[in-house]
Amino acid sequence: MSEKWLVGVDLGGTTTKIAFLNLYGELLHKWEIPTDNTNQGKNIIVNIAKSIDKKLEELDLTKDKLLGIGMGAPGPIDKAKGIIYETVNLGWEKNTPLKDLLEMETGLEAVIDNDANCAALGEMWKGAGDGAKDLVCVTLGTGVGGGIITNGNIVNGVKGAAGEIGHITVVPENGFQCNCGKKGCLETVASATGVVRLATERLNQTQEETILREQFNKDLTISAKDIFDAARNGDSLAKETVNQLAFYLGLSLANLGNALNPEKIVLGGGVSKAGTILLDPVLDYFKKFAFPTVAVSTNISIATLGNDAGVIGAAWLVKNHLK
Repeated sequence: MSEKWLVGVDLGGTTTKIAFLNLYGELLHKWEIPTDNTNQGKNIIVNIAKSIDKKLEELDLTKDKLLGIGMGAPGPIDKAKGIIYETVNLGWEKNTPLKDLLEMETGLEAVIDNDANCAALGEMWKGAGDGAKDLVCVTLGTGVGGGIITNGNIVNGVKGAAGEIGHITVVPENGFQCNCGKKGCLETVASATGVVRLATERLNQTQEETILREQFNKDLTISAKDIFDAARNGDSLAKETVNQLAFYLGLSLANLGNALNPEKIVLGGGVSKAGTILLDPVLDYFKKFAFPTVAVSTNISIATLGNDAGVIGAAWLVKNHLK
């Protein structure tokens, strides 16, 4: 009998990534479809099922080839009940029975979890986690997400909201407003939009001539990449901004480390692509604030799977569940 395949789905607000993988976590086929969030998101699961059927037809295969489907979705999830409590960008009503819908439309056994958790599982299985069973994954993108793994299992919490690392409060007074309704969250200062916010605030507070000010005056905007590039070129304001971000992130990671003492902390997302210009000061602050035993036993590194982490982690859900 030929080897069965796993289906991994990474559901995003604008695009949905889908992949077929073997039982060893190797990507065999991967593709994307637009996420249709019109009509209260009623077409999303239908479109995923149709896309999988179309791909099987292209490969001249039947659904018997597929062992099951795993999905990472943006929002707190009750894995036992198979529901997603709420989403911001998909249009679904609260408490949507996602697992049941996925199984009904695809005809496959389904397992679901939060998208950041799936990214963490992907990095654990095939990425920078390198098989570590105690791992924290922090994604630094438009927002800040996170997944916590202990003894090889995701920590979900009583309401599926564990790992909301981006909403650790790091500026308790006079912090920036966060989309979650609080102020001063890590997400407001350590995301791509957050670091731009920090740099813009500094530009408004000084008349210092800098590369960043020239960039801003030219384009009337700056990006996170502009800030990291300027810091590499020695721009003092950009370096101060990156150091401020590193302080908030290093402090947060140290507190997570003190609570969990993971073997590895993996930083992913677009902001992590800044590399050593960000990682080096984050490591310095982590070591400064972490309990001494944690400081020497927890390794911090950059994620390696990029945009594939979510589908790989979603496939791992299926393999682990059926095992």
